[in-house]
Amino acid sequence: MSRHAKSRYPVRNAIVLLFFLSGLVLLAARAVYLQVFNSDFLQGQGNQRHSRLVKDNSHRGMILDRHGSPLAVSTPVDSVWAHPPTLAGERGKWARLAALLDISPREFAQLVRKHEDREFMYLKRHATPALAERVMALKIPGVALQREYRRYYPLGSVAGHVIGFTNIDDQGQEGVELAYDASLRAVPGTKRLLRDLQGNAVEVAESVVLPKPGRDLVLSIDRRIQYLAYRELKAAVIEHGARAGSAVVLDASTGEVLALVNEPDFNPNNRAGLRNGVFRNRAVTDLFEPGSTIKPFTVAVALESGKYSPGSVIDTTPGTLRVGDRTFRDVHNYGVLTVAGVIGKSSNVGMSKIALALDKKNMWEMLRHAGFGQSTGVQLPGEVAGLLNPYSKWVPVDQASISFGYGISVTPLQLARAYLALANDGMALPLTLQHVETVPEGERIMSVKTARQLQSMLELAVSDAGTGRAAQVADYRVAGKTGTVRKLMPDGYSEDKYVAWFAGFAPIHSPRLVMVITVDEPAGAYYGGEVAAPVFGHVMTGALRLLDIPPDAPRKETRILTVKSDRVTE
Repeated sequence: MSRHAKSRYPVRNAIVLLFFLSGLVLLAARAVYLQVFNSDFLQGQGNQRHSRLVKDNSHRGMILDRHGSPLAVSTPVDSVWAHPPTLAGERGKWARLAALLDISPREFAQLVRKHEDREFMYLKRHATPALAERVMALKIPGVALQREYRRYYPLGSVAGHVIGFTNIDDQGQEGVELAYDASLRAVPGTKRLLRDLQGNAVEVAESVVLPKPGRDLVLSIDRRIQYLAYRELKAAVIEHGARAGSAVVLDASTGEVLALVNEPDFNPNNRAGLRNGVFRNRAVTDLFEPGSTIKPFTVAVALESGKYSPGSVIDTTPGTLRVGDRTFRDVHNYGVLTVAGVIGKSSNVGMSKIALALDKKNMWEMLRHAGFGQSTGVQLPGEVAGLLNPYSKWVPVDQASISFGYGISVTPLQLARAYLALANDGMALPLTLQHVETVPEGERIMSVKTARQLQSMLELAVSDAGTGRAAQVADYRVAGKTGTVRKLMPDGYSEDKYVAWFAGFAPIHSPRLVMVITVDEPAGAYYGGEVAAPVFGHVMTGALRLLDIPPDAPRKETRILTVKSDRVTE
């Protein structure tokens, strides 16, 4: 075409040139918009194709005993996960992967289809190292490992009830794990993984949000005493064919829980074996009438009233007492006893006579201040408050029954808290599961004089002439009280099912340990002195030596004060 011909269409040429220039301007504007003003969009599209945000887990806080020994730790494990859209395109490799994961091909196909529109799904949580290695050796696009943590409990069943356990997502489910879950739990972060052309994660590009590990928790538990209590309680439950049992050991000077065990036990390391009921913490969830173990608190009211002294005489003849429509009985006709003798011989008749001479409001207030009818505050899941009816509802038969432990319900931990006040010269302390360095502020519930008089009476109860002689500890002075109660069933009190108790402390000169033993439905022998007292003696013997507590001199033989022919004799 000649130069003259080209100039014949100037308008058309201008339009075409303007069109191309406009296109270039639009493209440039679009590029500027995407690169400058909307760069996040392009970055997101690139990230979707070449990287992925995943959870970055951290470990749960450790649980330690008072000496720093681990009671619960988190160990790293790998979980197998997949990117469903990518895995869906590798159908030919499903069979080998399903076989490794012990999943049927049909279930595996359903699993992939169910999550096909998602970005993440677990194939196997907490895989063994060998399994994780074999899965990754298949080199299936879209399948990768994620670091998680699994809880491990070094003491196993020895501390299962008090420590509890976590679920597969590392969330507390029972015991201390649940009670302190908020502080123990880790806060996961996020990290960006780079992917290859097959969709497999090949390296960590960056940490987007750093994970935060959980805080460690130091408990008051002493793993050595915990093991002692576990061993002796388990042996007693087996020996006596009992339904269950509990043992609680407290530090008499601080209110710290040194040991808490239950039978039957469970191993928190074996999640497959966990069943409802097996991990019930009976020491805080099960209520029993305390029987004669509550008698020292009735006597405390009597001594505080000024009406009685340890040597005051009570005539229990003929071993029975009619109150209202009920007849209370002693095992034997003990005749005339002192108040101390009523404790030593565990006379229900003598205790009822003392109680009926007291103001019922004062009795109720003593029991209330001792902690009955209230939770202990240790924050263990499922703890119940117990039963202590208002004194306004008491009639004489109630007042007499409660004086020797019927008509009131307590947990083993509540009874241990009450005996802590007796051991601590009448000062009730709050209980704690966390290790403390300083003694907490307490509440005085009786005078020092009354508490020490009760300590002497409870020493008589553990003498050769008392009901708790099986609780004796060589070279140490021990104070304690047995209890034996018929179990309350839906149709009344059972004739052949009992709860055996022993509650006490040692050494008397400066009490260091308070202990309560409960054995539920022992077969054959069922008295507290025969079933529960020996457990107390064995555990206390070992614990006093473990703590290197010096002996407070061999016990001297004592006899229960009795009255014959108007003359007091020993």
